Amino acid sequence: MAQEFVDGKIQPGKVVVFIKPTCPFCRKTQEILSQLPFKQGLLEFVDITATGDTNEIQDYLQQLTGARTVPRVFIGKDCIGGCSDLITMQENGELLSRLKQIGALK
Repeated sequence: MAQEFVDGKIQPGKVVVFIKPTCPFCRKTQEILSQLPFKQGLLEFVDITATGDTNEIQDYLQQLTGARTVPRVFIGKDCIGGCSDLITMQENGELLSRLKQIGALK
């Protein structure tokens, strides 16, 4: 179930972030991404605690990305990592270029 749930969320051309609402790094990630001009429906924050399968989802994220921590940020089908990775990409200009590349911005 966790694998189908995660795989069903990750799509080309979309940014998906798996989060826990109490996590400060997740909130920072949401803050950064929410300031960008995404096209409708191409930015999704997925609260993994709302599913009842939190541990299974984190176990699958570990298999998929090498880490079970949140946030896990996917740009299209690629996991770019977590909050610090997102900040690094934002600072070096890579974030905007990747988002433009997948057509996620207005």
